[in-house]
Amino acid sequence: MTTSEHCKCLRIGDAAPDFSARSTLGQVSLSDYRGRWVLLFSHPADFTPVCTSEFVALAKAADRFADMDCALLAVSVDSLYSHFAWVRAIHDRFGVKVRFPIIEDPTLILGRAYGMVAESAHDSSTVRTNFFIDPEGVIRALACYPINVGRSVEEMVRTLAALQAADATGGLAPEGWQPGDPMLAQPEPELDAIFMPEDPTDWFLNAEAGKQ
Repeated sequence: MTTSEHCKCLRIGDAAPDFSARSTLGQVSLSDYRGRWVLLFSHPADFTPVCTSEFVALAKAADRFADMDCALLAVSVDSLYSHFAWVRAIHDRFGVKVRFPIIEDPTLILGRAYGMVAESAHDSSTVRTNFFIDPEGVIRALACYPINVGRSVEEMVRTLAALQAADATGGLAPEGWQPGDPMLAQPEPELDAIFMPEDPTDWFLNAEAGKQ
């Protein structure tokens, strides 16, 4: 990662910056996961209440993400040994093993490269960000949460499923879409398509097309 990449304001459609860093599963690089989906997510700190609840839920849902060919990658400013101690504490308290990599980022290089923290920040106490990265290494969705509000693992699973279904069918996932639900069709940008349906809303709101 070069200095020019620091604090880049990433958007949907941008290439996710590559990196190599230490994690609880050894050295990891984003490029190692090319060809798979990746959910890269940051948390403010180890041994915090909200983050602990999230990691317990994510560890329990890890197989669901794996079945969708999606790798989980966590990152925070805490040291590798702090991650190890936290993972052990989670196991002892909840009987859950966190098997996905937790990356250390004590210098904030990774956090700044992904725009998770401001360039002038000295810590990441307000960071809680999700990046959904497709098999080509492109950011397809992102979400940010404040330090006092936890993420929904079910929504993370749903978002990933919707992205994959949209790619597979060419359809659009409507509000509240769940796997197996019909998807909306892309409206045809032609004048005849506007006048053809009996119901004028069928032109832009066709729920029968684009099914999985």
